[in-house]
Amino acid sequence: MQLGFFTMPIHPLDKDWRQSLREDREAFILADELGFAEAYCGEHVTDRAENITSCVVFLASLVDRVKRMKLGTGTVNMPNQHPAAVASQIAMLDHMLDGRFLFGISPGGLLSDAEVFGNLDADRNAMFLEAINQVLALWQSEPPYDLTGKYWDISVARQFIPELGQGYIAKPLQRPHPPIVVTAVAPFSKGVTEAAARGWDPISANFLMPQWVKSHWPKYVEGCERVGRAVDAANWRVARSIFVADDEKTAKAYATDPDSPYVFYYKQLYTKLKKNGRIELFKTRRDQPDDEVTLEAVCSQLITYGTPDKVADELLKYRDAVGDFGTLLYAGKDWADRDLGRRSMILLAEKVLPKLNAAIES
Repeated sequence: MQLGFFTMPIHPLDKDWRQSLREDREAFILADELGFAEAYCGEHVTDRAENITSCVVFLASLVDRVKRMKLGTGTVNMPNQHPAAVASQIAMLDHMLDGRFLFGISPGGLLSDAEVFGNLDADRNAMFLEAINQVLALWQSEPPYDLTGKYWDISVARQFIPELGQGYIAKPLQRPHPPIVVTAVAPFSKGVTEAAARGWDPISANFLMPQWVKSHWPKYVEGCERVGRAVDAANWRVARSIFVADDEKTAKAYATDPDSPYVFYYKQLYTKLKKNGRIELFKTRRDQPDDEVTLEAVCSQLITYGTPDKVADELLKYRDAVGDFGTLLYAGKDWADRDLGRRSMILLAEKVLPKLNAAIES
């Protein structure tokens, strides 16, 4: 099993933006120093808590600081940007990272972003498919392109001057394109099947109950088998909210106190999902009444905390419950205490991971 890092992020509304951005960058740099294999960050334009507004800009700021780890968008929200802009920016970032780039994509889940970009009432899944298909077409073809769609038309036929290099959209370093990953947030996600059939790989979100995470694997297998693709658990990434401390008292307080960054994280998600009619993501069974889903129950199910030994034991039980996967993504949280936030990542890499892999190998 490999370690990865995934942050949305979610910070207190009154926290200095400069500080949260510095700490988010520091977490990525620390993950690289600790031997994490990959790290992703999300993006939202209209949220003071989830305040990385461009994952491409954020990752570009790390090009000279992250030396070995792959960096990924988690995710580019495709309906909110023009496909030509996405294609050119991702191609540039892939070159800047010397091919250490992973292309995470989605339709976008924040409804205020959808509203501000004018697609709140649109079929964002259809927009997502058209956008990624056009991005891939731009990378696979030569100008003048002449792509026609329902949402975007792309052409440089009138202003294509090949002898000047005018009219070309850049191609990524990795060919035919960087590895594509999609975040799965729905139980029994059909999107996982379609992604697998296209050669893309899933990330199971850290705000899903274990039984819904487990449901993603057969959907992935279904997509692979449809196209004769080899099924490999190494391609499945699973995110989890984890906090590790040197003693149990510290771990429990930092992860479960009412004002802890972990409870704040799930309070934000719980409130937003409930308001938007998506509280089913936190249910333990499909027919569970909405009023049975409480913040306390969500936190008790979705936060793994404790000493290295305890966390290793619980993660092994979690793996037994959901199935084998290749990369455990540590879900980044606000560093309410910088030292404890850093120490958790260090203990996970240096104490927990060796115990996990020893147990798996045996």
